[in-house]
Amino acid sequence: MGPRLVVRGVAASVVATATTFSGTAFAAPIDTQTYCLPTDPGLAELSGMTSIDGVLYAIGDSGADDRVAVLDANCAVERWIDVPVDPYDVEDLTAYDGSLWLADIGDNQMRRDTVALTRMDPTTGAGELHRLTYPDGAHDAETVLIEPGGRPVIVTKELSGVSGVYVPAGDESVADLTSPGPTPMRKVGDLAFTATDTVGGPPFVVGSILATGGAVTEDGIVAAVRTYTDAYLFQPTDGDIASALVDPAAPRAVVPLPDQPQGEAMAFTDDGSLLIASEAGFGPTTGTLPPILGIPDAAVLDVSAPTPAAEEQNSPVVVDEQSSQTPAATDSEWIFRAAVAAGVVLIAGAVGFTVRRSRRSR
Repeated sequence: MGPRLVVRGVAASVVATATTFSGTAFAAPIDTQTYCLPTDPGLAELSGMTSIDGVLYAIGDSGADDRVAVLDANCAVERWIDVPVDPYDVEDLTAYDGSLWLADIGDNQMRRDTVALTRMDPTTGAGELHRLTYPDGAHDAETVLIEPGGRPVIVTKELSGVSGVYVPAGDESVADLTSPGPTPMRKVGDLAFTATDTVGGPPFVVGSILATGGAVTEDGIVAAVRTYTDAYLFQPTDGDIASALVDPAAPRAVVPLPDQPQGEAMAFTDDGSLLIASEAGFGPTTGTLPPILGIPDAAVLDVSAPTPAAEEQNSPVVVDEQSSQTPAATDSEWIFRAAVAAGVVLIAGAVGFTVRRSRRSR
């Protein structure tokens, strides 16, 4: 039997609901704590978050991505920092070596020749653009992760539920990316999701198979990718996050999240808590900003084997490396995914989910 991923020291609600990365239905979402409640209307499109030295930063996506919010402990906007370049569609926000990194990777219509990462000084707002190109055509994406060594990892958002994982072709660190570029990327592999029964996400989509955001702990020991409904936790080997995402045998755990109207943002805090946030979403509650929620101790992962008694009691929850492989989609699942994809395309214009507004292409 291979090594096991054991969730230890995590809030009891997390331990009670984490399970294998297999698309299993969940009884209930985890209990979370309200970290703070945003009220500034500029955060209605909240799509990316990150933390530097205990300070939380946030950004909206297309149409609200020309400035970054610096938040206080109550989620009040202390100040706005103008983005140093004109963005196309920023979909995620992360930090590395004291700088903010804006993931300008949104491409709902999949027609962009390049995507970009923008470095930004959190104090002055100064920075520069770094263009990137996919090796296999345009992709929509909302997730960026930066490995401990500085290599950026982009996870695409695919209606099929099979996300591509891309890194710079030369494995460059963000510090070595040319400006403005472009730097070519290569595909490392696929991160395949299967549908869960966790409630949440925009209407008319299967939110559990769409990658919408990512986060990495400051020490790089734990990486997280979220969908609209669930959080997936990975423990990379030697900081190689990209390989951990695409290896179905790598240790991983999935945690069902509370119902959020359009959950796209996540960030680890210095104490290992995982913050999750959502756009205002659709329907009668549009305009009311959802709270930023916290999962205490979500980064406390330990690779070890529990006692037989612990296995029988499912406490702590164990994900066997050998049994955690993502099952291949059956023919019926692929038919279902195709139907969902077709349905989304047909209703996108009506619900405003796919394209919010046209922006100039790079």
